[in-house]
Amino acid sequence: MRKLLAAALCLAAAATGCGANVESSTDAKSTAVTLTNCGRKVTFDKVPERVVTNDVGITELMFALGLEDRMAGFAMPDDKGDLSSVPWEDGYDKVKWLSKDQLTKENVVDARADLVFAGWNYGFREDGGFTPNALKKLGIPSYVLTESCHNGRTETARGIMPPLEALYADLTNLGKLFGVEKRAATLIADFKKQIAGVRAKAPGAADRPKVFLYDSGQDQPFTSGRYAAPEQIISEAGGVNVMHDLEDSWTTVGWETVVERDPDVIVICDYGNVSAEQKKKFLLSYAPLRNVSAVKHKRIFVLDYVDLVESPRNPSAIYRLGTYLRKVAEER
Repeated sequence: MRKLLAAALCLAAAATGCGANVESSTDAKSTAVTLTNCGRKVTFDKVPERVVTNDVGITELMFALGLEDRMAGFAMPDDKGDLSSVPWEDGYDKVKWLSKDQLTKENVVDARADLVFAGWNYGFREDGGFTPNALKKLGIPSYVLTESCHNGRTETARGIMPPLEALYADLTNLGKLFGVEKRAATLIADFKKQIAGVRAKAPGAADRPKVFLYDSGQDQPFTSGRYAAPEQIISEAGGVNVMHDLEDSWTTVGWETVVERDPDVIVICDYGNVSAEQKKKFLLSYAPLRNVSAVKHKRIFVLDYVDLVESPRNPSAIYRLGTYLRKVAEER
């Protein structure tokens, strides 16, 4: 599995990792750049030189574009899996790990950041006062991860476009901001090619397994609606997200809904203090799920946290899940 993961990641990042030659981010223009972020026009007066990021997926977007030299540090917990088997692993050696918790104003000020790249529930949060507006008052610009943009449907609902479009939008914006447009375009084209290859082998519509994404929670499961990365990871891999109708990214549902929709496969998001094996044991032993097809047939597949949030690892996750779902479709 580790060899398969490494090969898939190397293919997905062929434009920037695994020995590829890319243009230098020092070629970035010094003039102002205007981008569309979360539906708003945002102008950056200069190319950032001391970017601080929050969480693994956001950090690896910078690494995948070869922008380590533009970073002052990152914050993320140390429960986000193996960081040594990705094509851009050198980024973790070059850039300072500022905090094993979420970013704070103190982290950002101490790092002399000139841009904070984070997302709602990926660092930005109203309850702790760590918001783009709060940073603006300190004279520090922000860029919000597109997967996490508030959509206005409820106070907390997130997601304004299909997840892979969000990934491509952020790569395109970062490429423009840092003057590495060709690098971003090549990376996007490579991702699309890899995903198209998986899509071409996917089961037909009538044979697609129904998939439930299980993040965490025992009283109520935390899962993925249509605007989080698992939606298209599942669909492009050849499955159907049973929570597709939820107009949110990550959200909580009831177990009765899971039972009613009877998924053929459960995908576990592996991170945190509860291991994937512990989550699997819970799912297989939880009485209300005993007649759910995925539990009866023990069809449970594990992906890492970073595979399942917006990140340059999404295409690799699609490849690996696609291989598994084809086997499930053949066996049923």
